[in-house]
Amino acid sequence: MMSTNTLPQLALTPELAEAASACKAWDFEEARKIVRRYERSGYPEEVLFETGYGPSGLPHIGTFGEVARTSMLRYAFRVLTEDRVATRLLCFSDDMDGMRKIPDNVPDKAMLEPYLHMPLTAVPNPFGGNYESFGHHNNAMLRRFLDTFGFDYEFASATDYYKSGRFDEILLRVAERYDDIMAIMLPTLGEERQATYSPFLPISPTTGRVLYVPMKDVNASDGTITYVDEDGAEVTLPVTGGHVKLQWKPDFGARWAALGVDFEMFGKDHGPNMMVYDSICRALGGRPPEHFVYELFLDQNGEKISKSKGNGLTIDEWLTYAPTESLSLFMFQKPKSAKRLYFDVIPRAVDDYFQFLAAYDSQDMAQRLQNPVWHIHAGNPPRIDMPVSFNMLLNLVSASNAHDRSILWGFISAYHEGATPQNHPKLDELVGYAIRYFEDFVKPTKKFRLPDEAERAALEKLDARLAALDPHAKGETIQDEVFEVGKEAGYENLREWFRTLYSVLLGQEQGPRFGSFVALYGIERTRALIAEALAGNLVAGGA
Repeated sequence: MMSTNTLPQLALTPELAEAASACKAWDFEEARKIVRRYERSGYPEEVLFETGYGPSGLPHIGTFGEVARTSMLRYAFRVLTEDRVATRLLCFSDDMDGMRKIPDNVPDKAMLEPYLHMPLTAVPNPFGGNYESFGHHNNAMLRRFLDTFGFDYEFASATDYYKSGRFDEILLRVAERYDDIMAIMLPTLGEERQATYSPFLPISPTTGRVLYVPMKDVNASDGTITYVDEDGAEVTLPVTGGHVKLQWKPDFGARWAALGVDFEMFGKDHGPNMMVYDSICRALGGRPPEHFVYELFLDQNGEKISKSKGNGLTIDEWLTYAPTESLSLFMFQKPKSAKRLYFDVIPRAVDDYFQFLAAYDSQDMAQRLQNPVWHIHAGNPPRIDMPVSFNMLLNLVSASNAHDRSILWGFISAYHEGATPQNHPKLDELVGYAIRYFEDFVKPTKKFRLPDEAERAALEKLDARLAALDPHAKGETIQDEVFEVGKEAGYENLREWFRTLYSVLLGQEQGPRFGSFVALYGIERTRALIAEALAGNLVAGGA
């Protein structure tokens, strides 16, 4: 177990308390469930929030999302209770689970074949480094990001809890109430599985594998199970000390009962099993936690993201192309709606974040609590001047073929007088992200086309209008001229005119507000770009 950081300070004011009481943001709505949970009986010494993690593959962003969202909810709870109640967030890794299949995204799949069905913390680490096992490596990857982001949490390993005796009491209770647990589980299973099912999974003392075998005997008085091992020998093991683990559904309910968990969220795929988890928790003498079921993340093909498949985005991949705040925004917004989690969502998330941040200072407290940045930054968002959007930077890289920061900063400094990497460090960070994102995702898909005769005439007219403008004209002035040219060219839907500009001049279907782009890129450079397009040089040169 490890603890990181400390909770952010809570500056509770009457204005904040009043706004919080009426706030309809999802995390406040869910936090009120926990308030109602204890409004009659009074609060315990500590309210426990939990997130679960299955380290069968490298962590993906969905895993991070549970911690981020739970942390937001935890902070909302603190506001609602005026910070009078101690809280804790436990990130629990089911790393004693058997490796049922070899993940697709490991470097040497053959290396892991002899270790199928062994606990993840007993499987060698295929990634190298100084980690004891595959499970330890994957746990470390999760903790590294959570630490980088500054979450306040404790990390818990199922292997440690089982082997250290932390779960001994609840395991003995499962043996004692074995028939009650079976009565809950059997109706949820098919006939064939019913015949062999047991909530206990012994760890074979001969092969080290996690075994799905029927029990010959469950002895509650001495806390043992008896079963037939893989070699045909009858084996009796204690249920304590890490000799067995629980099947995943009983494990949910037993863990809640053992630890006194008050809140846990999980994906829609767990929704049908929620009543089973709750029933097992009650059967073992616990009170089920409050739940929040969120929609699943999908990859670019609309399929559920899977750690073992390695589809969708990893945490490191998102952070290669965008700041962490954009990822938090993506997690906060519409958690009950299914969302594609792929590279093409990143630019929008980045720009939306800075737009919300720019609006924050002018808002009253009620509006601030509806603003995602309040939740992302635990009520204390930073003040950042962002004069250029991420999408604009991407298009600037595209038009200029710039591959280093200094060239882009030449454009930015001319557009926004006095701006430098030193006094706009966050913008400089975005410049680096934009270059990487363009090279990896935009450039390979760029496809220029030649204008037809009508489009050529419109572009020539646009060139003439730009030539007549002040070289330092503002974006709005330029945008007005672009609109007028489109109208004069006969475009009934001006979106088609802008699509023409994007596809002919930038080689892509969508683009920025064109007047702002010209102001940033420069009128003369834009005219040169039009000339290149009319001469066919952009098509000839490709992307």
